[in-house]
Amino acid sequence: MNRKESFPREKYYNVRKAIIFSGILMIVLLISALYLGLLSARNMKEIIREDFNTQQLILARYASHRIEDSLEFIKRDLSLLSLSPSIQHLEVSWANRMNTSLSSVKEEGVIEIRLIDKNGGTAYVVDNLGTSRIIKGHFRDTEYFKWAFLKENKNRIYMGEITRKSEQYPEKLVMILAAPTYKESIDEAYPMPSGRLEGVILFTVDVTSLVRKALQDIKSGKTGYPWAIDNKGIFLYHPEKELIGEDAFKARAARKPKISFEQINIIQKEKMLKGEEGTSWYISGWHGNIEKEMKKLIAYAPVHLTSGHDLNWSIAVAAPISEVEGVIHSVYIRQFYIQGVIVLVIIFGSIYVISFEKRWGTSLEEEVTKKTEALKKSLDKLEKSEEKYRTLVESAEDLIFTVDEKGEYLSMNRCATQFFGGPVENLIGKNLQDLFSEESAELQMGFIRQVISTGMNVNVKYPVEVGKREYWFTSNFVGIKNESGKVFAVLGISRDITERKKMEDEQMYNTEKLASIGKLAAGVAHELNNPMTIILGFADLLLEKTEHGSKNHEVLETIEKQALNCKRIIESLLSFARYHEKTEYSTDVNENLEKVVSVVENILDTKKTTLEKNLAENLPKVRGSSGHLQQVFMNLITNAFAAIEGGGVVTISTRLNSTGNRVEILFKDTGHGIKKEYRDKIFEAFFTTKKIGEGTGLGLSVSHGIVTNYGGEITFETVAEEEDRERKGTTFNVSLPVVPSGSEQISV
Repeated sequence: MNRKESFPREKYYNVRKAIIFSGILMIVLLISALYLGLLSARNMKEIIREDFNTQQLILARYASHRIEDSLEFIKRDLSLLSLSPSIQHLEVSWANRMNTSLSSVKEEGVIEIRLIDKNGGTAYVVDNLGTSRIIKGHFRDTEYFKWAFLKENKNRIYMGEITRKSEQYPEKLVMILAAPTYKESIDEAYPMPSGRLEGVILFTVDVTSLVRKALQDIKSGKTGYPWAIDNKGIFLYHPEKELIGEDAFKARAARKPKISFEQINIIQKEKMLKGEEGTSWYISGWHGNIEKEMKKLIAYAPVHLTSGHDLNWSIAVAAPISEVEGVIHSVYIRQFYIQGVIVLVIIFGSIYVISFEKRWGTSLEEEVTKKTEALKKSLDKLEKSEEKYRTLVESAEDLIFTVDEKGEYLSMNRCATQFFGGPVENLIGKNLQDLFSEESAELQMGFIRQVISTGMNVNVKYPVEVGKREYWFTSNFVGIKNESGKVFAVLGISRDITERKKMEDEQMYNTEKLASIGKLAAGVAHELNNPMTIILGFADLLLEKTEHGSKNHEVLETIEKQALNCKRIIESLLSFARYHEKTEYSTDVNENLEKVVSVVENILDTKKTTLEKNLAENLPKVRGSSGHLQQVFMNLITNAFAAIEGGGVVTISTRLNSTGNRVEILFKDTGHGIKKEYRDKIFEAFFTTKKIGEGTGLGLSVSHGIVTNYGGEITFETVAEEEDRERKGTTFNVSLPVVPSGSEQISV
């Protein structure tokens, strides 16, 4: 019986041991599972936090690159505007040129363009409404004005400090970008620019608008958002608008003084303001509409404003860490309720984690796809902008090209390829010596070496030989710099002025010849004055000795009268040819006409011509010099006499136009008129229908230039003899602007 009882007891103990062992094993497994679960949850939190922050860093980098691209676009447009002849020479089209530039950079945050003259007293302004104006002020003491007048800042861009509550824009954060302007660009009106500093061109940038464009579409997770600070820690952008323009170090403490913001202040001071990028976390007192102390994840990236990274802004993307850890926390809680079924917990946990990672990965992939599309659109827009500038270069009528330090062509526009007579692929890579004569190539290499060694622009006019044919070029060589500021290539803009050079040479020759003839005529008139004085003296002496009323007395009176007439003509010629030392800003039209008529009226009898005058009284003074206008009147009157071969009538009239702002002088003749084939050429220099020796072809050309210079114009109406013999003749109309009352300056 003892044996029977011992067997079940032994079996019971064995089962008990197995149960205890199984229980202990189960407890160990449960504890191990709990520990592994806690360890896994913690590791998972770290992984997801790091992954989430990495994605936030990608968004921060993307935003910073967009801002840098926008700033580079603005700087490039500012540099191009400073090279514009309309700006450098302050032509009448300055407002149109500024508006064109403003329209291309307005979306980047530029709200105003200003041109300050070299004296610092006048500003030419165009704002984002398209309104142009000229204002007076004291701009010489501004930092950008002083910076622009330093020679070492030529071809550089000034970037000012961000200001708030400025006089012009009190509600905005604005920043000034400026560039000095030099008279270096060439056009028809300024073929030989002085190269002097003429002022400073500046863009006023709405910084918040610039940054908002890059940040407003960025969203991290469910409620995460971006913000930006400048190099002094001032908020440039924040979803909460009241923080924009505030000191980031002080604004948080002022809003939640009981919370320590030491961690975020350290991140801003030691990382963000020093231009570093990275990820971290900090304690905040709110997020959007939620007001409580919470832990946030943050990723930050710098915006490099200068090539040397001396000046930086910083972009941050932040989101509450609770959003990231929420899912992992639910897994962690679930493990406490299902500790007894370790396998199921592991299986379900694994499935959940895998599905979560898939969803998270899919969500991130979709977000990255959206950002990639946005980046692609931005790149497409940049490509369109580059295409626009490429089109401008290709459509230019100047030779535009780039060469390296060896003189090998890197690029060439359409005009240049047409000039050298070959497709662009056959010309790129060739050396200057392959296209020009050896002497011409070496001359241009000297200019290129000068630009590379000094970094300064070279503006020259010089002859070149291409294919044994000589041309004249006026060229502007500009250095192209790399990120370190070293010139690695040269941009050349050349204009073929061969025909203009020939015309200038011919005009100089003819002008010098006319000047010599004028001096000779003045000398002859002066020499004739002495014998006329002697003739008058002897005539007067003989009159005293001759009986009054006798035939001889009448003859002597006739001699005296004609001699006096000759003397008056000589004096009029000398007065007309005399140089006036002081330029007049206003003059009387009728008075100058009378002086010219007094010179020419003595030859009317020989020409069988009648001169009629119809001069309006009390005409206001006009803008111009007496000497210049007398020259114009003399040219038009003598042309009228020449047009009347067999006698006729020349009528001179003056009048005030219907609006009262111009005086019109009309020269009407009954001559043979101007033929149709000559009407488009009469104002061209050296064009004449007269025989050799009878005219130079400069009269109307010079007259047109004088009148145009004073803001006037010359027009004509003509009927040729072959068109209508009854109505034949020509009328020239000289229209000159009236000088406003009180602004006249009369010569002494």
